Amino acid sequence: METVAHLMVRHPKLCHEDSTVGDVRQLFADDHVHVVLIMSGTRLLTVIDRADLRPDATDSAPAARLGHLSGRVIAPTASADTALQQMIAASRRRLAVIAPDGTLLGLLCLKRSGTGFCSDENVRQRQREHLQRAVSGG
Repeated sequence: METVAHLMVRHPKLCHEDSTVGDVRQLFADDHVHVVLIMSGTRLLTVIDRADLRPDATDSAPAARLGHLSGRVIAPTASADTALQQMIAASRRRLAVIAPDGTLLGLLCLKRSGTGFCSDENVRQRQREHLQRAVSGG
C-alpha cells in the first residue's frame, strides 16, 4: 500500500507564527499556492486557505488566527488512495501531513487534473520555469 508519506512534498513553503495577513495575501498572489502553513518551530499551528482570508482582515493582523487544522491534515501512514478519495470528495487539493505530536512532515498536493499528486521534483521544475520566465522577461 502506497502511503501519504511516500507522495508528500517534503519542503513546502512555510510561514512563521508571527506572519501577518498581509504576508498571507502576498503568498496567495501565486495561483499555485492553495494553502498557507503557519508554524511554531516544527509544529503546525494552522492551515489557511483562500476562503479563510476575509476581505476586511487588516494586513497587520496575525495570520495565525486564521484557518484551522480540522479536515486539513492527514497522517503520514494514511493510504494514498484513501487520501485521494477524501481530497476529491472535499474539493481540497492540499492536506498537511503531520506526525501525532503535530510536527509538520510535508504537504500532500493533488494535481490540478485530480489524477495524482505533485512531487518535490514537480515543484522544483515549476520554480525553474518561473525563474527562467523572470530572467527572460516573459
